[in-house]
Amino acid sequence: MEKAILGKKLGMTQIFTPEGEVVPVTVIEAGPCYVVQKKTAAIDGYEAIQVGFGKIKEKHVTKPQAGHFAKAKTAPTKYLREFRLADVSAYEVGQEIKADIFGEGDWVDVTAKTKGKGFAGSIKRHGQGRGPTTHGSHYHRGPGSLGSIDAARVFKGRPLPGRMGGDKVTVQKLQVIRVDAERNLLLVRGAVPGPKGGLVTIKNSVKAGH
Repeated sequence: MEKAILGKKLGMTQIFTPEGEVVPVTVIEAGPCYVVQKKTAAIDGYEAIQVGFGKIKEKHVTKPQAGHFAKAKTAPTKYLREFRLADVSAYEVGQEIKADIFGEGDWVDVTAKTKGKGFAGSIKRHGQGRGPTTHGSHYHRGPGSLGSIDAARVFKGRPLPGRMGGDKVTVQKLQVIRVDAERNLLLVRGAVPGPKGGLVTIKNSVKAGH
């Protein structure tokens, strides 16, 4: 069964294994989520479920959204995300998905939006080296030569200053270390993209067993 859930990143901490090993973990509040819509190959051309997460007041949703939630007989949620699955027969509209859908030792892929850093130079953004600092070079943190003289243009893909961060990133094959079903918490080994309070997507790892 393919598993997927939405959650909120709470932060990082560390726990100890029974053997005394220190394990750095990211704490994620996973669910409760609700299946708001099912899409099938016969009707929509592909298999997917639409999942809602995050409590929100009814006055904060539009009338079309309110009708969408009413049809599924679920409370309005702040986030709606779609998971494309090979088989959606295991899910039903209105079904609640909680953190215990995953178990200790499971391998997962976590997707989130990274922290936005604003405008950054090429040294910070791409890890480039700086120019000479002595003998009056007057060129210290510039991007360097921009391309061919004959082409008279800058080639595509040239690493230049620009907006840094705010990208959708997936960290693959992270292990679930602990599941707190009562508080809907997942403790995942290692770091997860995004700030505290950011929305994260957790799915079965595509590399599990490799």
